[in-house]
Amino acid sequence: MKTKMLAVVTLVGALASMPVFALDLQQARSSGAVGERADGYAEALQGSADARALVAEVNDKRRQEYARIAQEKGQPVGEVGKVFATQIINSLPAGAQYQSPDGTWKKR
Repeated sequence: MKTKMLAVVTLVGALASMPVFALDLQQARSSGAVGERADGYAEALQGSADARALVAEVNDKRRQEYARIAQEKGQPVGEVGKVFATQIINSLPAGAQYQSPDGTWKKR
């Protein structure tokens, strides 16, 4: 449990260091163009090229961070992603879309 909390704090710090990027992600979430998946990655919910490009960039950064943390903690990357998914989803603003563990999409 302590390891998971340290991982969460590390990712939150990494994401906070990208204020302009985060603002774009927040706007995309608010507009419904992007949702958060249960595995810790974002998904383009609308077919726009901008949403897909943003999701690719977000997921690339997350993939790198999850891999770094997984290596540090000796945990599978997928488990690190799931821990962060919970934190990301819990911090979403009202109206943002997320994928529940059963795979269905919901709004906060």
